[in-house]
Amino acid sequence: MKAAYIHIPFCEHICYYCDFNKFLLNGQPVDEYIDMLLKEMKMKISNAPKTELSTIFVGGGTPTALNEGQLQKLLEGIRAILPYNGEGEFTFEANPGETSEEKLKLLFDYGVNRLSFGVQSFNDRLLEKIGRSHRVKDVFSTLNKAQKVGFENISIDLMFGLPTQTIEDFQETLNIAMSLQLPHYSSYSLIIEPKTIFYHLMNKGKLPLPTEEAEADMYQLLMMEMDKHGLNQYEISNFALPGYESQHNLIYWNNEEYFGFGAGAHGYENGIRVANYGAVKKYINMLKDHALPILEQHVETKSEKMEEEMFLGLRKNEGVSIAHFREKFHEDITKLFASSIQEMERRGLLERHGDFIRLTREGRFLGNEVFEAFLLE
Repeated sequence: MKAAYIHIPFCEHICYYCDFNKFLLNGQPVDEYIDMLLKEMKMKISNAPKTELSTIFVGGGTPTALNEGQLQKLLEGIRAILPYNGEGEFTFEANPGETSEEKLKLLFDYGVNRLSFGVQSFNDRLLEKIGRSHRVKDVFSTLNKAQKVGFENISIDLMFGLPTQTIEDFQETLNIAMSLQLPHYSSYSLIIEPKTIFYHLMNKGKLPLPTEEAEADMYQLLMMEMDKHGLNQYEISNFALPGYESQHNLIYWNNEEYFGFGAGAHGYENGIRVANYGAVKKYINMLKDHALPILEQHVETKSEKMEEEMFLGLRKNEGVSIAHFREKFHEDITKLFASSIQEMERRGLLERHGDFIRLTREGRFLGNEVFEAFLLE
């Protein structure tokens, strides 16, 4: 096991598009949650084979919605319980405008060395339209504080395909984003998920989204701008200067195992996909009763593991290594998936590059369609 994901499900504000496991912070048993979160870590680590983590990722929700005392307790617990030597990648998600210099210093002092900010847009009108609580000025202010404290490895998330967003809007956001000269950017198209505010608005015909063609143009623009500024597209939605690729997310895309801690967290442990209960009270009560808060477990078959190796690996721009696949599964990709590979190559969506099978530039636009072709019977 190389990695741990830790979920903090509390937010000061709920965004209109978000379908992650989250709850409004006010009135929640936050202190009790942290106690039980640390207990879950102790229980799992004590039963796990000896290991040393190379990455920790604290996401949400909004981890930095915790107050300074709660944040310190969490950080102290993480460093005391998890087998992390402090030399790997330790990431915290944060929101612009909600992260004080004091909190940033606390993170830095406890060894957090990477920050991921949910910026989404550099357009105040669009930020309001998607339910974000920060504004553009807050992004500059928060980034300045983070850099002042000592953070260098900083990533920001950007979204495209937003309601009423034009290609010109996205170009302006990219111009500002590039002017920041950060080492890492993630950028995703908006996906309307069930149980979100946007989903209900869409069903009522009140969500004016860009056309598929406009969204594709935005993605094309994104790739061009990142390339122009020396940022390598190492995964469908992620761009980095050399050496700043997200090591934690690469563990997901390399289909490697990781712990999942917290309400609603998912893990992949010893060939088993594990999902925790999402409800905070259920999560707390199970741990109070000294039981792991597991909602469901799925032991993966060899076929499922091979499918996921393809789905996840093809997200990376380098693609899937034929030699590594053979070593891991004792199967030859080119024979196992012969017809799928040939069909996708014929359509110009896949290509062979040395030892790797990878998406073409055109294939990045139709990734999901390509991934579906690798479902085994």
